[in-house]
Amino acid sequence: MQIDNIPETKGQWIFRCGRKGLCPQCGQASMFRAWLKLQTHCPHCGLNYNFAAPDDGPAFFSLCIVAFPLSFFVVWLQVVFDPPYWVHLVTSFPLVTLGCIAPLPYIKGWLVASQYVNQAQEAGTEKLWAQLHARAEASQADGGDD
Repeated sequence: MQIDNIPETKGQWIFRCGRKGLCPQCGQASMFRAWLKLQTHCPHCGLNYNFAAPDDGPAFFSLCIVAFPLSFFVVWLQVVFDPPYWVHLVTSFPLVTLGCIAPLPYIKGWLVASQYVNQAQEAGTEKLWAQLHARAEASQADGGDD
């Protein structure tokens, strides 16, 4: 995996693609067609994103990395200053909300790139995923939405 003549390790490649939302195969086109919605195929190299199953991972990591530490800030603010409730509405609520929502695309990009580079898949589910993707492609061919 090399772009701009700069060799990268697997970890650097995963981090770079996740941070920028780039295709984990070519590193050229965006893996997202909307805020958190993945492309079906890479417009540059044609990579099929059927392998990607980040599920609830982005929300989980966002909550663990951001919400959990910020909750300590909220408790500290309450214990030390005992502010009225409107102070939490002005400070704590926006911090936790934005802090959890803002990193979601980066975390999802990181998880998708990590799945691709490491060829991660739950053991024993290859046949099930193949059936689900075949059913989804048949539905799209019949005019259904994804």
